[in-house]
Amino acid sequence: MKARTLTSAAIAALILVALVALFIKARGFRASSTPGAFEGSAARLVRDFAIPRAEKGRKNPFAGDEQARGQGRNEFLARCATCHGSDGRGATPIGANVYPRVPDLHGSATQDLTDGEIRYIIANGVQLTGMPALPALDGQEERLSWALVTYLRSLRSKTPAEVARQQATLNTAQYVGSPACERCHSSIYGRWKSTPMANVVRDPREHPDAIIPDLKTNNVAPFTLDQVAFVYGSKWKQRYFTRIGDDYYPLPVQWDVGNKTWRPYHVADTGADWWTAYYPSNNLERPTGPTCDGCHSVNYDIRAKKPSEWNVGCETCHGPGSVHAAQPSRANIFNASQTDAISSTDTCIQCHSQGQPRGGLIDGKAYDWPVGYHVGLRLQDFWKLEPHTLGETSFTHYADGTAHKNRMQGNDFVQSLMYQRGVTCATCHDAHGTENDAQLRKPTATICLDCHAPNSPNGPHVASLEDHTHHAKGSAGGECVACHMPKIQQTIANVNVRSHTFKFITPAMSEQLKIPNACTGCHPDRSNEWATEALRGWTGISPWRAAE
Repeated sequence: MKARTLTSAAIAALILVALVALFIKARGFRASSTPGAFEGSAARLVRDFAIPRAEKGRKNPFAGDEQARGQGRNEFLARCATCHGSDGRGATPIGANVYPRVPDLHGSATQDLTDGEIRYIIANGVQLTGMPALPALDGQEERLSWALVTYLRSLRSKTPAEVARQQATLNTAQYVGSPACERCHSSIYGRWKSTPMANVVRDPREHPDAIIPDLKTNNVAPFTLDQVAFVYGSKWKQRYFTRIGDDYYPLPVQWDVGNKTWRPYHVADTGADWWTAYYPSNNLERPTGPTCDGCHSVNYDIRAKKPSEWNVGCETCHGPGSVHAAQPSRANIFNASQTDAISSTDTCIQCHSQGQPRGGLIDGKAYDWPVGYHVGLRLQDFWKLEPHTLGETSFTHYADGTAHKNRMQGNDFVQSLMYQRGVTCATCHDAHGTENDAQLRKPTATICLDCHAPNSPNGPHVASLEDHTHHAKGSAGGECVACHMPKIQQTIANVNVRSHTFKFITPAMSEQLKIPNACTGCHPDRSNEWATEALRGWTGISPWRAAE
């Protein structure tokens, strides 16, 4: 009886194996297939079983360490983002087409693992998948693997309860001012304090060094120090606002910082910003409350005509902080790095874009910023980007839709492939402050190479960067931004800032559509014809795209 039972079990097992074999033979091996729930669970069970118990229980020595998190982020972009995406969600050409699929690192499949388990997987990889082991790194493997764990923990998605709590907090919390953040975030606060964001609006009585030029040299539209209520800007241009009644107004002169000269300041009545149609021509009848102050302050109240705080403070990007300051929790404050790519980028687009309030005039006034919006809401419900007609060059756009003027990084960026792939402003910039220009996380010479190193899946598909740029290593033309982010957006006079579409504008396009290109931008003594002929000799790029 016992032998008969064993024989039956063996036959059943053989039949099962045969059926599985037939299924595999009929289906074939295809990375395009999505693993079933049973297979996925079984694979994770085997993986977890194979991690030694001692490794599972290891604690991260850098948990919560800001420096380690930053290092982990850098390593992630350099080593992991090709498959996992710069946002860690795995929606990349590789991540979406390997078997098994690259996991969303924000989700529970990763975040429910212990720190030790995540580190072990990073260090050793996972057999029979696309997950590689961390290569030998001159004895730094241990530290870097823990730094990566520290960064991955910062990606954890909020639970539905946390999302609901955060939304309720944003709707009811009060603004308490940036100094309230310093107690727990002293390092970040210290970096932010020296950024242009924190110093765009300055009272010369509180900051005697705020005014850059000698007012005695102003022969364009002279004014005295006692007329200046606020100084606006210090990087490219500086403007001066005077107080009349309960609002502020721009004086009709500005200082050109780069060229060190005084220039008139007046937005033309026609052919310029859309809002000029709703105000008199005189600067002293164009209040800054509707035209400027909403983006140069925190929580500007259009009725009271004053903000909670001047300058771009912590609560501009993180929302009102009274509840968080009283009881710190990730669930009661907005964090752009822990939300989706669109909401994250909208945090910056709210001010770094040219547009109009979706509801039109408010109390009969034209506002040049998204009144009513704060982080956590949908910017598109409050703001529409400036429209453009292809083929036409306007005050705001070139003929192809690339931005013509400054403060339009958002208008550019939403057209880009970067935006479509989930890259955000915070991928490249740290608004808390860095040592690099434009608060870049790394210098322009290296920041793009985290994702676009030679022969990387994201390109360029060449053996060396020089093969792609056709410029010497270390030269200005050898940097990615030279060709893909040319300085063509005007700030003042001959001072321009970089485009954010990441498109390569050819000399032929300049001839046809009058859009400045990078070639003659760097070689102003040369013609578009010269540049086109030079591009015809370049190898490794499409001749139709570059030289036609």
